[in-house]
Amino acid sequence: MSPTKPRAPRELGTVVVTGGSSGLGAAVVDAVAAAGGSPAVLDRRPPRDGVPYVEVDLADSRAAGDAVARLVEAAGPPSAVVTAAGIDVPGELGEVDPQVWERVVRVNLFGTVAVVRACLPYLEECYGTVVTVASTLALRGMSGATAYSASKFAVRGFTQALAAELAGRVAVTGLVPGGMRTAFFDDRDERYRPGPDAQLNDPADTAAAVLTALRQPVGSEIREMLVMASRESSWP
Repeated sequence: MSPTKPRAPRELGTVVVTGGSSGLGAAVVDAVAAAGGSPAVLDRRPPRDGVPYVEVDLADSRAAGDAVARLVEAAGPPSAVVTAAGIDVPGELGEVDPQVWERVVRVNLFGTVAVVRACLPYLEECYGTVVTVASTLALRGMSGATAYSASKFAVRGFTQALAAELAGRVAVTGLVPGGMRTAFFDDRDERYRPGPDAQLNDPADTAAAVLTALRQPVGSEIREMLVMASRESSWP
């Protein structure tokens, strides 16, 4: 009996990337473009030249939905969405202003949900793909990160429920990345920055894992990916 031939990878169409102007989001934009896809960005700052872009504050769920509609007009209906946007303001619970704490949750969780919700009608037409971005702090909480951990635990739970809800209609992958060499840590107090010997991943390597999820043949899904530097200490 001859072995079954592997099915061809899915072709990339328009891929909406939140937070696509920096960090992991920018690396995903580059990876999608290099693979023949058409990235389109939602962010507060413009991405590199030539990438369709709509400015939006993802803390505002209504604005996020409206921004998706405007991006579709500019770039066409999406075949996938990658929710790479995320913020953190570290500090002990009693130190962080409640409005700041809640903004972290609004951007990371509510922004993710609003963008995915707005993209779903297009994704269901083409059996598209959702890739959400959680964190290793969605697996284990850490002192000084109550807002971030709460939001990322919630993103992971949302993703698992969404995968069950959309099974057979839209592919859903949860990405659980470890720390990466990006500007994410730059504005922090020294006590909340990675140490000089910290092991951090290149965001391009994490973006390559995202691309693997996006290119799965229809009917095959990577439900969750944990991607991190081999010596990172945040997990397990």
